[in-house]
Amino acid sequence: MREAEAIAWINDPGPHGQWGSPNELTLPINERGLLLADGLFETVLILDGQPRLLAEHLGRWHHSAALLGLAKPPDEATVEPLIQGAISRSGISSGALRLNWSRGNGGNGTSGRGIAIPPAEASRAHRFWLQLNPHQPNFDPVRVIVSPTERRCATSLLSQCKTFAYGPSIQARRQAQAAGSDDALLPSSNGELSCGTTTNLMVRSGSGSGSGWITPPLSSGCLPGIMRQRALVLGIAREQNLDETALMGSSGALLINSLGCRAISHLGPTALPIAPDAEALWRSLL
Repeated sequence: MREAEAIAWINDPGPHGQWGSPNELTLPINERGLLLADGLFETVLILDGQPRLLAEHLGRWHHSAALLGLAKPPDEATVEPLIQGAISRSGISSGALRLNWSRGNGGNGTSGRGIAIPPAEASRAHRFWLQLNPHQPNFDPVRVIVSPTERRCATSLLSQCKTFAYGPSIQARRQAQAAGSDDALLPSSNGELSCGTTTNLMVRSGSGSGSGWITPPLSSGCLPGIMRQRALVLGIAREQNLDETALMGSSGALLINSLGCRAISHLGPTALPIAPDAEALWRSLL
């Protein structure tokens, strides 16, 4: 049996797109996703050879594109056969699938016209590509800090979407690693806690029959995560503003996304109670 290898597909050149290694396929150097981070992506879990919560991911993708004035991304009828093709070609049965949607070729941002291109040109320029990599869901405990410099903007449209612009998260993760931790929590511009660098925050409040999961509201600027939304819809969690004091006084906390769920073991040097059954909670949301 051959070893599973990462694979990618891009919708040009040619009428049927092109398959290849992620290291071999290329983008034009005037691609706005490359130059200006002007695009959206979704990360979909592949488990047992099938995409999980695909409809929810595509729904957020389409909503975000409308919010940011991008053309409508491909729909499920277009995406699903490509996903199955990626799984078949790569041999990956457990993986992380990234769907990318960019405003495509256009201005480079060095002039006024370069930042915003005419709608007629934009609709022709949009570019779609995907990449599938092997991945096993991660449930290991994680040490975190609160980033001293990076914030999620509570009022920005970008905070409501999963965009290519991950600079603040990269810097916050670097700060965490320099401090001997694994990840960072990002405060909101409103002052409370918002989310992790690539995850949503869930905190266990109370004890016994009165306990429950709470997560920061979207007004904090946190990403409207798919697993976060599932927890709210299923009544497993509720929204509430959170600060460091609430986290320190909790009976456990989690960082969760589509690819895993990790209990927070430490906030800086301070040990926190380990939230039990992180994996069971995560699987219940699938």
